[in-house]
Amino acid sequence: MCGIIGVMDRTRGTMDGSGIRLALSMMNERGSGEGAGYAAYGIYPDYRDCYALHVFFDDACESKKTVDATLAQWGTVEHNEAIPTYDQPNLRAVHTPWRYFFKPDPSLAPGSASPEDDIVSALAMRVNAARRGALIVSSGKNLGVFKAAGWPEDVANFYRIEDYEGYLWLAHNRYPTNTPGWWGGAHPFNLLDWSVVHNGEITSYGTNRRYIESFGYTCTMFTDTEVVAYLIDLLVRRHGLDIDLAVRALAPPFWEEIDQMPEAEQEWNSALRLAYAPAMMNGPFAIVAADARTMVGFTDRSKLRPMVVGECGDRLYISSEEAAIRAMEPGVESIMMPAAGEPVIGRVAR
Repeated sequence: MCGIIGVMDRTRGTMDGSGIRLALSMMNERGSGEGAGYAAYGIYPDYRDCYALHVFFDDACESKKTVDATLAQWGTVEHNEAIPTYDQPNLRAVHTPWRYFFKPDPSLAPGSASPEDDIVSALAMRVNAARRGALIVSSGKNLGVFKAAGWPEDVANFYRIEDYEGYLWLAHNRYPTNTPGWWGGAHPFNLLDWSVVHNGEITSYGTNRRYIESFGYTCTMFTDTEVVAYLIDLLVRRHGLDIDLAVRALAPPFWEEIDQMPEAEQEWNSALRLAYAPAMMNGPFAIVAADARTMVGFTDRSKLRPMVVGECGDRLYISSEEAAIRAMEPGVESIMMPAAGEPVIGRVAR
């Protein structure tokens, strides 16, 4: 039922948040008012070399002291402030959103191939698992996640999302079915540069969670989408797979399809599926994920959830509904519906 949409400008041309707000509001019937959110890339150019940590505080005094002390052990906070918000009568503000611009000390992770990323990832896992009145919901460079429990318009108004300008946006309208509606459970889910929005259900969640936790990740958000974000981080950042191979591992072809491929394709598809069998996701789903350079959309192998793709000039749109794309871009030049399991990948110009 959830509504998802992503848009990227391949030339890094920026868009304010008004368009994505309008597009998401076109899919209100896909939500229940229990969660909505936005992710934007390129919004913090003055701190582009820092990790932008977005944090929900239960208590902006005591909880913040704990996070401040933890960050001080692992690096330097260049700047921190409350994220500007505006009271909304239909949105119950149960957390105080805060942001830190943080530079980790790479010498504290000796031997790591990506020490700064590893430090920030570990910090996010540690803070979120501790459950001491703080939740890190966004941890990448030059990006931010803005989410809450509410309708898309209320969440957008709460954060004044139109005040931000980014070259890539994701947005989600949630209809929770078997997990609670709360701020942390709203989408997008993020770890470092990767953010994810998801419509559907990952029925292999138990297997996927046990697999990802064997690599040191900790799942604390009570929702299957969290696992998707961590799986992409594992396969792309830590294992070095290109995103198209990562998607092929997460949603591989059926064995019957692999048997009909040319011999060389059979070999590497079989190897990928066997190597990442516990990472394979089952169930009805449509997913849009992005990092600073890439946006990818893909569905389950039977396409039990909808996905529509549009293009207009340098901009690529991926959504649950064509109406959402046309609301954001009335002059959209082409509309297509990808086949089941067929990933759609857009990349920004270098």
